[in-house]
Amino acid sequence: MAAAAEIGGFTAAALRPAAHPAPAAAAAAPPQPRRAVAAQSLRTAATETLTADLASTTNGAVHAQMNSEATSEITSQAVISRRKTKIVCTIGPSTNTREMIWKLAETGMNVARLNMSHGDHQSHQKVIDLVKEYNAQNTDGNVIAIMLDTKGPEVRSGDVPEPIMLKEGQEFNFTIKRGVSTEDTVSVNYDDFINDVEVGDILLVDGGMMSLAVKSKTADTVKCAVVDGGELKSRRHLNVRGKSATLPSITEKDWEDIKFGVENGVDFYAVSFVKDAKVIHELKDYLKGANADIHVIPKIESADSIPNLQSIIAASDGAMVARGDLGAELPIEDVPLLQAEIVQTCRSMEKPVIVATNMLESMIDHPTPTRAEVSDIAIAVREGADAIMLSGETAHGKYPLKAVKVMHTVALRTESSLYNPTTSPSLVASAQGLQNEEFSPSQLSKMFGSHATMMANTLRTPIIVFTQTGSMAVLLSHYRPSSTLFAFTNEERVKQRLALYQGVIPIHMQFSDDAEETFSRAISSLLKAQYVKKGDYVTLVQSGVTSIWREESTHHIQVRKVQV
Repeated sequence: MAAAAEIGGFTAAALRPAAHPAPAAAAAAPPQPRRAVAAQSLRTAATETLTADLASTTNGAVHAQMNSEATSEITSQAVISRRKTKIVCTIGPSTNTREMIWKLAETGMNVARLNMSHGDHQSHQKVIDLVKEYNAQNTDGNVIAIMLDTKGPEVRSGDVPEPIMLKEGQEFNFTIKRGVSTEDTVSVNYDDFINDVEVGDILLVDGGMMSLAVKSKTADTVKCAVVDGGELKSRRHLNVRGKSATLPSITEKDWEDIKFGVENGVDFYAVSFVKDAKVIHELKDYLKGANADIHVIPKIESADSIPNLQSIIAASDGAMVARGDLGAELPIEDVPLLQAEIVQTCRSMEKPVIVATNMLESMIDHPTPTRAEVSDIAIAVREGADAIMLSGETAHGKYPLKAVKVMHTVALRTESSLYNPTTSPSLVASAQGLQNEEFSPSQLSKMFGSHATMMANTLRTPIIVFTQTGSMAVLLSHYRPSSTLFAFTNEERVKQRLALYQGVIPIHMQFSDDAEETFSRAISSLLKAQYVKKGDYVTLVQSGVTSIWREESTHHIQVRKVQV
């Protein structure tokens, strides 16, 4: 059985808050720690020492006395590069077989997305069963979560026997009459389309692939002139520039699909066209009544959602930047700025954020990406997105595995330039202090999460955390440690959910009543999976709102050397 020799430990039974809180203007400055009240050398078999006592500190910063030989040995430890930014893959006709799901998982997929705009429950059931089969066979941390993406209140054109070629300047009409398909008129699936559209509006087809200007209206028809032509196929998505449809965010079909997700225990819902926080509360109330532990991710893609961004994300479990419809309903030049704002808002609330749509669009038909697409991935990673998403690239594209490989390698390369323990990268959150006389367990956890990250970055060690709720792993992910974060949990649902969070490798393991036995089994599993090797150092965190093997008032940070 593997064992880990403890070379240093931090224990705090009680901490005093700052006597003089730092002014707000200086909050961004690196904290200057006071001398630790007591530093006592800890004897180990290998004689390395690393000690600190957090009994008193003005701002929560750790000050440790280190044996220089031991410190050199730790910091020279090779850090194996693993991608931190997660990859969401949409499963469709190109990838819905057992062979392809296995290959996607081995190539880099972390979350399998079910697009309920396409397929039926039978086809999606097949994918769910295959993903669960893969997870059952792979217990070393390569976890695939399942995300169900609702269709939402989409306005679409009707069926056409064959594609209609639209030319610039041509007159073309949309009618609310069902089943109409002629060379100059097609149906739409939304009766209030007439009321939502005004003369002078610009209609966008498929997010702007074609556009038409509204010239006039009758009781049942919108008459347009083609601005940008193209080939109009069946069931194309329609938007009005700068407006959102007045349809409810969750339709009858969505509720059927949500129920399907509850029955199959999916991990996330991606909810389309969320306009305000009310729909999030409504869905969460339904899930609570159904006793379903499923997290809700709103897709920020409508004009109406932007004024309500803060309240939507606050009510949710994260967010998705759905740039396709967002760029159709709002000026396209605003999309990069809105993406950065949404990512930053999620990060400030410690919630995961996914950047989606058109990331490798050209790879639907071509084996290599454009250079602009490569830069797009890098920008999302640099902004701090937890995950980046592939849609048509993996659903119906010709090169799904190559697309995942490109996304993996670009993200990994970009991350390598961001996480430098000797500097202060923009992605790594700064250390936090306790500024109030009264503080809660969650505040104390934040402080320890901050300093565990600081220590792991300085010593260049991976972090191991044991969690029953996932909260400490999520908090550590928020601080963006430069090395891998191994989150051991005895809850299967928590393991699945953590697959979305940046830098987290979740591993399911039953905890024993004895802490050291559990630590030893965890190290043994990491050795077996070749995540660590003999002689490596790891930073072990015991903190969080829920106490495991410790008194509720104590928190621990330990550095241990892996032994066999």
